[in-house]
Amino acid sequence: MNPVTMQLVADKYIKMALEEDINNEDVSTNAVMPAYKKGEVQLICKEDGILAGLAVFERVFTLLDPATSVTYTVKDGRPVADGDAVKKGEMIAFVTGDIRVLLSGERTALNYLQRLSGIATYTHNVVKLLEGTKTKLLDTRKTTPGMRVFEKYAVRVGGGCNHRYNLSDGVLLKDNHIDAAGGVRKAVEAARAYAPFVRKIEVETEDLTMVREAVEAGADIIMLDNMTPDMMAEAIRIIDKRAETECSGNITKENIKTIASLGVDYVSSGALTHSAPILDISLKHLRAVEEH
Repeated sequence: MNPVTMQLVADKYIKMALEEDINNEDVSTNAVMPAYKKGEVQLICKEDGILAGLAVFERVFTLLDPATSVTYTVKDGRPVADGDAVKKGEMIAFVTGDIRVLLSGERTALNYLQRLSGIATYTHNVVKLLEGTKTKLLDTRKTTPGMRVFEKYAVRVGGGCNHRYNLSDGVLLKDNHIDAAGGVRKAVEAARAYAPFVRKIEVETEDLTMVREAVEAGADIIMLDNMTPDMMAEAIRIIDKRAETECSGNITKENIKTIASLGVDYVSSGALTHSAPILDISLKHLRAVEEH
C-alpha cells in the first residue's frame, strides 16, 4: 500500500481501530510498564502463507509513536515484502520502540496483518486453480465494514483482481434494480441515460431469457448468477462475445475449474473477503534493549 493511500485513506480507519481498542488507557501495559523503556519484539509466522498488510501493520505502531521502527528480515537478497510466501516458524521482522507502544499496538497491528495475509493466501490458492485459462478472479463488495480498502488490497496481493470498489465506482444492475426499473431493457436504458459514457454497464442475469434481454439491450458485461454449468455454457453461446461475461454465486474451489473451462471472462467470489481464514502470525520474545 503506497504512502499516499495510507495517509489519505487508511490512516483514519487505523486510528478508529486503535481508538476501539484503547478508548481511555491500556491498563495492563501501564501497570507493568509505567515509564519509557526501549524494547524489541519479533514478528513470527506460525503457518505457511502469503504476506499482505505489512505497511498497515507498521503504521499502527508509528501512529502511536513515530519513533517506532520495523526492520524486515532479508529474503532472496531483499527485505520481506507483501506478496512473499512465508513458512511456518519463519521470522518476518523486528519491531523496535517504546515497550508501551509495542504492547498497546500489538493486537490491532496483528489483526490487520493476520486478516490481510489470510485473504492474500486464500486468493492465491484460488488463482492457482485458474492457471492456463483466460478467466480472471474478482472480489466483491462483501467486505468487512471499515476494512474494504485493506481487504481489496489483499486480494490484489494474492493475485486476484478488484471488482468495483463501491457504489460510485460502476453500474451493476442487480435483480432488485431490474425489478425497480420494470425489466432488463428499461434498467439498461435508464443507466445509459444517467451514467457517464465512460462507465460500463453490467447486468445480473438469472436465466437465459434475461441473458437474451441483456444482450439485446446492449449491456457491456453480463453476469451469470447462480447458473448451472450447462446454463452458463448456453448463455455464453447466446452472448457470442457481444459482451464480457462474469460468473457469480456459489463459486468453490471444487467447481471453479469447470466454470473457467466454459470460457467465462471473470469469476467473482465473495468468499475471498468474507470467508478467508486468518494467517496465524504472532509477536513474540519481547525484550528490553540498550539505548545507543
